[in-house]
Parts: sequence; structure tokens; C-alpha cells
Amino acid sequence: MSSLEWAASALQAFDEVVQASEGFRSREGQRGMAERVAGTLAAATLGKSEDEDAEPPRAIAVIQAGTGVGKSLAYCAPAIALALARNTRVMISTATVALQEQLVNKDLPALAALMPQPFRFALAKGRGRYVCQLKLGRLTGLAEEDDGEDADDLFAEEEAMHRAARPQHEVDARIHFYTHTAQALARGAWDGDRDTLDTPPAPDVWSAMAADAASCTGKHCPSFNGCVYYERRKTLVGAQVIVVNHDLLLSSLGNRLLPELDNCLLVLDEAHHLPATALAQFACRMDLGRHAWAERLAQRAVRVGVLLEVTEVADIPTHAAQMRQALQQVERLVIDLYGERLRADLANGAPGRGPARARLPRGELPEALQEPLGLVAHHANGFLDALRAIAKALRAELRDKPEQARRLSTMYAQLGAMAPRLEAVLETSQLLLRESASGAVPAAKWFTLETDGEQATLQAHASPLLPGATLRNHLWSKVRGAVLTSATLTSCGRFDFFLHESGLHQLHDEGAATSLEVPSPFDYARQGRLIATETLADPRDAAAYTAEMVQALVGDLAEVRHGALVLFTSREQLRLAVLALTPALRPRVLVQTALPRQQLLATHRSRVADGAPSIIFGMQSFGEGLDLPGRLCESVFITKLPFAPPDDPVGEARAEWLRTVGRDPFTELVVPATAIRLAQWVGRAIRTEEDRASVYCYDRRLVRTAYGQRLLQGLPPFALTTVRAGESAAVAQ
Repeated sequence: MSSLEWAASALQAFDEVVQASEGFRSREGQRGMAERVAGTLAAATLGKSEDEDAEPPRAIAVIQAGTGVGKSLAYCAPAIALALARNTRVMISTATVALQEQLVNKDLPALAALMPQPFRFALAKGRGRYVCQLKLGRLTGLAEEDDGEDADDLFAEEEAMHRAARPQHEVDARIHFYTHTAQALARGAWDGDRDTLDTPPAPDVWSAMAADAASCTGKHCPSFNGCVYYERRKTLVGAQVIVVNHDLLLSSLGNRLLPELDNCLLVLDEAHHLPATALAQFACRMDLGRHAWAERLAQRAVRVGVLLEVTEVADIPTHAAQMRQALQQVERLVIDLYGERLRADLANGAPGRGPARARLPRGELPEALQEPLGLVAHHANGFLDALRAIAKALRAELRDKPEQARRLSTMYAQLGAMAPRLEAVLETSQLLLRESASGAVPAAKWFTLETDGEQATLQAHASPLLPGATLRNHLWSKVRGAVLTSATLTSCGRFDFFLHESGLHQLHDEGAATSLEVPSPFDYARQGRLIATETLADPRDAAAYTAEMVQALVGDLAEVRHGALVLFTSREQLRLAVLALTPALRPRVLVQTALPRQQLLATHRSRVADGAPSIIFGMQSFGEGLDLPGRLCESVFITKLPFAPPDDPVGEARAEWLRTVGRDPFTELVVPATAIRLAQWVGRAIRTEEDRASVYCYDRRLVRTAYGQRLLQGLPPFALTTVRAGESAAVAQ
């Protein structure tokens, strides 16, 4: 079939699904989106190119679909129909595991029941979200031992060190958790997935029992036949639709864990998260002061390497010792150069803000640090080469001596568990050392200092500056056909910002990527209103503004009759607002920081269902992905325009670079990013065609500044009312 015939067939499949749906309602915008999805993915040229030197043709669509369009159906039906017709697969990537599960547990089963041709779908999560039974066995003392080989088990030593630093009651609680979890797994009461635990454990508690690639021996592991991770991977083999998340997609590039991107169709939902995910994925860091692990790893590596007669082990003690010595030198120099600034920042920092930071202006590494960091990189690389040689020998031994699988798998895991730390040292030191050519974009580089009691942690960090360049090099170079969609891809009414952030602007200019805005079917002017409250205090005067804003907020909250959501830009704002609540209001307020998210939302829904007023106080994470239709959210209160925190080191470095090349970071970066975030926050108000809601914004800059007018262009066309702080504006009933 031709691409036009494929597209027509895919669109027909979409039409048939819509007509077969209960409560069928034709939506012009939804069909327009489905048509663009079908046309784009049908035009994609899949498979290996005959001319390896030629740039493969790509077909990519960037689609903003407003709330209520029904974008999941608009991309799923035509994409799946095309995959079946072209004998390929669809990979759908979302921003979070929660959105993955919504697709797999709700949207795709409903679609499978309506599509004429059957298809299979599967959920793919990262290995680290599943338990490693071998690790859990060691933590509970239930692991079988073949001999005394593990008497100086690296894991036991690590765990013993951590236990010594913890209060006894915490140690006892951890042992109880591991034992209880292992028993639940053994009797089938738990499936080994972190996300299905009743209470998610703390990250460090989970990491001790989580599966990871570095320590996994795959089919040679004695627990392989019952391995939760590999059992889940079996479901991917026959699936035509695989649902992943952006983190897993980017972390799996090049390692064959997921379908090859040049031979499958890709859909990225909630695509506005992709640039930030890319920056986080390719950033790196290393400890400068805590590296005793390197000595223990070297000792274990030498012992295993000698047993396996690996000649490269002779270099390990030197590499480990020299790397540690160079790290200690870097630590001393960083303290000499930046210690005063770090300690001052630590002393002046707000509670909960995080570690103190010292960023390197223009990404320029001081000359004094270059030689020791060069030694760190050199010896880390040599150490890793030796570890790879040992790992290769271990895998060969596992193949040849299956009867020793448990003993050899434990050795492999002991080495592999530490390998990521060594890789982080190499990656971080290399990126710190990388110098920018004249006119090139530098990396962001900074140091952090954090204290926990009497312990201080000094770390070095480095990150790419532009997510678009990273995505262009690592993702789009492999993709042939893709659709990116979200309710917020335009900024101030234009796609330009997202196209640059996502690395697609050049492909868009060349015609290989197209953009489409599908408006929401909601009548925003009739269904909602935007109330801009002007304070006398300038929002840049945090103390005066917050005091006046809180007073106005408390007055408006007294009018809430059903459900409401208040969004804060800082914990201090939230704290002061809670303190200012009247005795009558306090019982109505549910504070995000005081309750687990699901418990808070369940309580809110219950209160509103009982006819009682309920008000959620939330931070920025509550400004997105929260679906509270009808009376559950009749009012949204935005306490301040959601500008990004000013102390983000990557953002600071990027703004600095823009200024050096004669560009304005506020206009080019800050305002567009804020526009997308504000649109998400405002989007919590109207969720269905029957909703009526009011949005309050207390930041006068929204209506008083030129950039505020740009922000308004990116918001739904609500009826706009401007009032003075303290003036009454009746809350929508």
C-alpha cells in the first residue's frame, strides 16, 4: 500500500472506533488530530536505509490538543491501525508511570474491545522498579550459600556500614520491611513491582533490593526462572503496542531493551516534559569526599580477577589508589576555591531548599582543577576497563559452569553494584573537563555542599545546557516516525519555544516536522472566568507581597462552597497561608505537605461528595495532571506567577550564556517556560463541558506588564475581571 492508502485506512479505523463507542459524539478537533497522526505515521520510512550515508527521511508531528479533545483515542486508534497494517509496533511514551498505567489499565483495553483487528499491548517499566530476589534474599538472610566465598560479601559490608549510622529502631524497621516483603513475594501476595506496594518505601530502602542492570547476570542468575523483571519483559515480545515513560525511553537508547526507533512508530504524550527529562537524563554528578567504596571495589575486583586469571587486574590497585588520591586533591581545591561561598550559602539557605551551590561562571573550570580532574578521568577509565574484562570473564565462566551459577552471580553482582559509581566518576570528570570551542554552548558545572548532622557531602555536577541539542543528537537521529502531543506545547500562542527546546526546530523548518494546534471544545468564555487581583505590593518584594496576598486569599477562600485548589510557588508562601487561616477555614483545608497525595485526594472527594467545602493547598506538582471535574474544583487560586526558581544552576548557566551572545534570557527562556507552566495550572479549572469555574491570580504582573499580556495569550479565553486586593469577587457556584 502507498502512504496515502495507509493513512486513509488508519483514519477509517479511527472513525469506526468512534462510531462504535458508547455515547458517540463527533468531535471535529479530535478527528483533525487523528487525521494528522495517520498522515504523519503513514509517511514514515521504516527499516534500515539502503544508503547508509544518506540522512533518512523523517515524519514528525507536534500536536497541541486542548483539554477535552480526547487525544488518547486520536493517536492510539490510527497509530495502532497503521502498526498492524505495516507489520510493525507502536511505542507510546508518557511522562509518568501513573499515566502509563492509565493507558494500559483503562484506555487500551477499551480500544481493543472496539477495534476490528485484535492487538496486544504491554507496559514497560525500568528494571529498577522491580525487586531483585537475589538482593532481597541477602538482605533477609534467606539467600542460599554454596560455600564460604561470600564471607566478606560487599553487600553485607555496605549494609553493615549503613546500619551502624542509623538508630536501632530504624534498622529494626528496615529488617522487618525486607522480611515482610520477601514473605509476601514468596506466597504471591506481592508481585515484585514497587508501584504495587501499599506504602512505597524510601528511595534508599528500595534501592537496596531493586533490580539493576550493572549487577544482573540475566539467564545465568539462579533466580532467573522466577525473576519478576524478566517475566514482565516476556509480555513485550508479542505486543504490538508498548507503553513506556520518557525516562525509560531516553535511558534505553542504544541498548536494545525497547524496539529500535528506526523500525517502529513513536508517540510521545505529555511531550512538554521531554526537554526537562532529557536534561536530567544526561546530567551527571560524583562524590568528592566519600569514595571508600572504590577501595573495597578494587579489593573485590582483584580477588575475583585473580580467581579467573584476568591479567588486567594487575592495574586495578594503582588505578583505584590514584583515582582516590586525585579525588581528595580535587576536594581540597574545591574547598579552598569555593568553601567560603558554599558555607555562606548553606548558612543563609531557606529550610528545605537543598544543598548549597557554587556554580562555575561560563562553565570555565579553574586551571588548578584541570590536572587532578584529568587524573581522576584517566584512572577511572582504566579501572572501568579492568572491570569490563573481569565481567567478560565472569560471563564466560557462567556459561561454562552453570553448576556454580549462584557463586558466580554473586561475584558479578558484587562488582556490578559499584560499577555505576565508577561510571559516574568518569562521566562527571570528563564533562567538567570539556572545554567549549569558541562560540559553542558550554556545559553547566557546579559544586554542592550538604550537611547531615556532623557529616558533610561535597559533590561535583555537570549537565548539558540545551535539551534540544541533546535530543537532536541522541533521539531524533534515530527516530523515523513520531507524534508529540500535549495540552501545552505552545507558549504565548506559538510553538517556537517547544520546537527549540525539543530539538525539532530545524526539522520543522525543513518540513520533516509539522505542527498543529487543536483547540479545546470547551466554551471557556461561558464556562469560566479569570479574576486578576492586583496587590499594592510588588510581587518582587516577597515579604510585603506574600503578606498582602495571603490576606486577600483568606478572604476569597471564605466564599468557597465546594471544591477548590490553591497553588503556591514556595513552601514559605504555603506556610504563611496556613498560619493565616481563620478557625472556620482551617478544618476545610487539606495541605499537600501533611498527607500522602492519594489520601489527600480521597479525603477531598469524600468531603465534596458529602456537600462540605474542601480546599487543597498544593505546591507546583499539584498544578499538573490533577483531574478534579465538576464541584471538586470550582475555584483555582494562583498565588504567584510560576516562574522557575532562580537558583537552578542549569537555568542560571543557560541565562548567562544567552546574555554573553547578546540574547535576552527573560524574554527567550523565562517567559515562554512560565507560560507553559501557567497554562497547566489554569488547566486544572475546566475539565468537562459541564464545568463552571473561576481562576484567581493575585500577581498583578499578569495584567500590568507586556510579558503578562504574552502569558494571557497562552491561556484559555476566559472572561477577564480585574479587582483590587481586598475587593470581593463572588466565587462561582
